[in-house]
Amino acid sequence: MRRNNRAAAEDEAQIDLTPMLDVVFIMLIFFIVTASFIKEAGIEVNRPEASTSEPKDNVNILVAINATNEIWMDKRRIDVRAVRANIERLHAENPKGAVVIQADNQSNTETVAAVLDAAREAGVYDVSLSTEDK
Repeated sequence: MRRNNRAAAEDEAQIDLTPMLDVVFIMLIFFIVTASFIKEAGIEVNRPEASTSEPKDNVNILVAINATNEIWMDKRRIDVRAVRANIERLHAENPKGAVVIQADNQSNTETVAAVLDAAREAGVYDVSLSTEDK
């Protein structure tokens, strides 16, 4: 009799973890859906300094230009002729997003101007140049 009572007590003492796992998975899905993912251009550049720089919200399109005038978007090196198409595609994903150009100190003004023109041709007029704080 004692054995049966112990076995019955052990069966009753078990904790059901299923509801807790359900809550954890629902929270995980909630945070994945509501999280704002940070997009990076794919390379590190030495940006120029500016004392009048201001933080920019709604930045979803980052374009980086390194010292050798290579253009990077979404961790991919792209040709200057493909900048407009890439900006159009990324702008279609988030129409309220802005374009930020991260140009290296040693990059040419011609490359920066070409990226700026491509962004405007793509219909994005909220374009900024990223700088370092002084």
